[in-house]
This record gives sequence, C-alpha cells and structure tokens, in this order.
Amino acid sequence: MVITKDMSIGEVVQKYPETVQVFLSHGLMCIGCAVARYENVEQGAMAHGINVEALMKDLNAAVSAGNN
Repeated sequence: MVITKDMSIGEVVQKYPETVQVFLSHGLMCIGCAVARYENVEQGAMAHGINVEALMKDLNAAVSAGNN
C-alpha cells in the first residue's frame, strides 16, 4: 500500500496526481482547499461521510495502475 490513511490529502495529490479523480469520484471535492494540506485522508473521508476503506482501495489502485 503506497498511500496510507495518515497521509495528508495535499501530500497524496502532490505525489500522485492521478488520485485527484479518485477523490472527486468519492465526493471529496476539497483537493485545492487549504485544509487539504493538513487534513489526512482518513479525517477528510470521515468529515464527508465517505467510506475510508473503499477510498483507500481506489487510491492505491489508481497509483498501481499509473505505475504499469
């Protein structure tokens, strides 16, 4: 697993731009929000009522697909 729940949303998007679409498809629209720099993936998902495990699975799948 490349992306972990404790990584900040901003860090994930910066390192793995291919994850932007995953965040958006799960309803997490705060990619450019100032809070995204500090809020981790789990906090952001929970604040928006998003299934954390499903989001993590899709984020890591996007990164894996990008490396193939």
